[in-house]
Amino acid sequence: HNVDIGARVLEMGGREYMIRGLGYLQGIEDIENVAVGATPNGTPIRVADVATVQLGPAPRRGAADLDGKGEVVAGIVVMRFGADALGTIEAVKERLVEIEKGLPAGVRLRVAYDRSDLIHRAIHTLREKLIEESLIVALVALVFLLHARSALVAIVTLPLGIMMSFIVMRFIGVNANIMSLGGIAIAIGAMVDAAIVMVENMHKHLERAEGGKSHWDIVMESAKQVGPPLFFSLLIITFSFLPVFSLEQQEGRLFKPLAYTKTFAMAGAALLSITLVPVLMGYLVRGNIRPENKNPINRGLMWLYRPVIDFVVKRPWAVVAGAVLVLAVTVVPWRRLGSEFMPPLQEGSILFMPTTVPGVSIAQAIEIMAYQDSVLAAFPEVEVVLGKAGRAETATDPAPLDMWETTITLKPKDEWRPGVSYEQLVAEMDRAVQLPGVTNAWTMPIKGRIDMLATGIRTSVGIKIFGPDLDVLQALGVQVERIIQGVPGTRSAFAERGVSGYYVDIDIDRAEAARYGLNVGDVHSAIMATVGGLTAAVTVEGRERYAVNVRYPRELRDDVQKLREVTIPAMGDAQIPLGQLASVEVRQGAMAVKTENAFPVTTVFVDIGERDVGSYVQEAQRAVNEQLMLPSGYTLVWSGQYEFMQRVVQKLKVVVPVTLAIIFMLLYFSFGGVTESLIVMLALPFALVGGVWFLWLLDYNTSVAVWVGFIALAGVAAETGVVMLIYLDEAFHGRQLRGEMRDRSDVAAAVREGALERLRPKIMTVTAIMAGLAPILWSRGTGADVMKRIAAPMVGGMVTATVLTLVVIPAIYLLWRNWQVAHAATPAVEDVIRDEVATISGD
Repeated sequence: HNVDIGARVLEMGGREYMIRGLGYLQGIEDIENVAVGATPNGTPIRVADVATVQLGPAPRRGAADLDGKGEVVAGIVVMRFGADALGTIEAVKERLVEIEKGLPAGVRLRVAYDRSDLIHRAIHTLREKLIEESLIVALVALVFLLHARSALVAIVTLPLGIMMSFIVMRFIGVNANIMSLGGIAIAIGAMVDAAIVMVENMHKHLERAEGGKSHWDIVMESAKQVGPPLFFSLLIITFSFLPVFSLEQQEGRLFKPLAYTKTFAMAGAALLSITLVPVLMGYLVRGNIRPENKNPINRGLMWLYRPVIDFVVKRPWAVVAGAVLVLAVTVVPWRRLGSEFMPPLQEGSILFMPTTVPGVSIAQAIEIMAYQDSVLAAFPEVEVVLGKAGRAETATDPAPLDMWETTITLKPKDEWRPGVSYEQLVAEMDRAVQLPGVTNAWTMPIKGRIDMLATGIRTSVGIKIFGPDLDVLQALGVQVERIIQGVPGTRSAFAERGVSGYYVDIDIDRAEAARYGLNVGDVHSAIMATVGGLTAAVTVEGRERYAVNVRYPRELRDDVQKLREVTIPAMGDAQIPLGQLASVEVRQGAMAVKTENAFPVTTVFVDIGERDVGSYVQEAQRAVNEQLMLPSGYTLVWSGQYEFMQRVVQKLKVVVPVTLAIIFMLLYFSFGGVTESLIVMLALPFALVGGVWFLWLLDYNTSVAVWVGFIALAGVAAETGVVMLIYLDEAFHGRQLRGEMRDRSDVAAAVREGALERLRPKIMTVTAIMAGLAPILWSRGTGADVMKRIAAPMVGGMVTATVLTLVVIPAIYLLWRNWQVAHAATPAVEDVIRDEVATISGD
């Protein structure tokens, strides 16, 4: 009744004509006229004579609602893996404009969620900060040198280094995003350090220059003095990011672009410092070079630092003891820091994911969703609310009806009520949409999707319970849910009800069915045809296809008793009620069976309020361990962000020591000695002191972003230590060559000279780094939350690293050289030292 056929061809008038037999059903009228039999007198019996033919919907497993005002048709654009998000979105928008032109009257398209705005805002924030940082660093160089052309030598390395980084980014396929631009942002201050030190050293050589030396000889001499150790110090900063490259999975995808761009930028700066900078110094550092003591800023710094260094050379042991004490006291704020996997990146949208018990009907699901959407849309901060219950006809969205996904797009922050933060807004929304039997969970669209893909957990913390029996798993999950709800900081906890589905079970009595000549298959076929419905045919209407479904009318199958009365055809013309052949009962059973690593699993989803993940999980683990006794064969695993955090910690425990060993080797190759390398390595724990205290003052939690900031700080702190040692060695060996190193007082004078006379380059490098990071700390745009966590430990650490460089390293250096002078009494040792100094200085 529903087929087209082909019957080869017919030749007429020199042409071939294809012969077709047309028989496709093309609508309701065709179906009604299909003959299903005939009366004894030959009258046909049509479908219309024995059934009602009408258009009807397929069983609904999902619905969408806009702003709580009614149902809509919602579409989701799925981007190909690896495609450019912004380019894809712009192309989709262009296509939507074309589609809307062809829509019938009264139908319109409305975009409910658009990620391109987030991308534009994030790029704008970082681009703005890059410009601010470049201007501030340029100003630092100009203020300290008071010579525009000299400052230009340092400034020109910034655009060139950044340009080199962009070229490599393009070559290896790294896009411009929050993290890749953030890598350049945190590198800007350190990029100019080498150029600043070399230019300042050139100024010093010009001040001391004697007659007879050409300008280019002075350039060569000044560059050779500080070039090699500066190059090694920039290599140290570059290699210090090895732990970031070792990160994997989600954290690796997040931070590797940052590590790449920072490494490229620093490598470019290292290359420029030993190639272009000396040449530019020769051409630009000329004319009226103002001596260091003529600069009021430098004079003020000297006035402040002179009594400090005098105290250091008189009381070196007291200085070292004080530094150790400060390091020990830092344990107090360190223990009070919370921990999380990643700081929140405010996406400008909220993903609200309420859950209720399994078995909710489509009508009830729509009613709950529409109510919550209308409440959320009433908030003045909300632009649009798109709610989705259940799933669409796609394999990419296996959500049940008991789980809603509501995307809330927020207005720009300047349109919010005064004083309302993101956390306060979520808390208000959570209170407003509370309903009995519904558990709320709050996240953000991108973050939530990534979390669900990585661990299957849609909340910040999840508890997975593994075991063989589904009933026991559900009971354990409900017990854990009750325990977790009592932990401070819990916004909501919901255990999956895997065996709480509702079923009407038809259990066939095989012996009874056999009495009527029926087997189980016959009864099943009859049940499917009468109750469930069978697809008898598919109509072909142009490009459209519609299934023709045959089943009993609703009034004969809408409760359990009527199902028992459904008749089953038996031998002859007998019609046997289904209740006579089988028991028809309502029961509970497994709604869904989830497995992970081949074991059945149930999950407890935990949404945390304003509390850090690390301390929350520790307290929750204690509560669960004290109140829950797991049966034999059952295990409990903490997942979600906590799982990511543990993975990162385990990885860094291995990679950080290896990186420190590499840094030590680079220092050894630079200085040629173990002691000086160890002195620089001491800068690392003291630099951490300021980072820890600053994080505590800002009330930041430790996270992967913070650890990346500490890793970057380690490289920069090592560089500042290298700069100090360069000038301490210069003063010490200079006095040795002049025969002025006879006792400890001469060592103290050398330390005072090296620390005090070359104060300007040390303060310049530190100021450039801190000033370069300052714009990040005061930024408020999209992506700023993540970048602040990276910059905060660097800024705070540079404060203590500066104190270490100016105070503690001279004290340790003094103690070491005092011991060396006391034990180097033989002329042979002095001759060896003098030969080494002559080799280093190129004399």
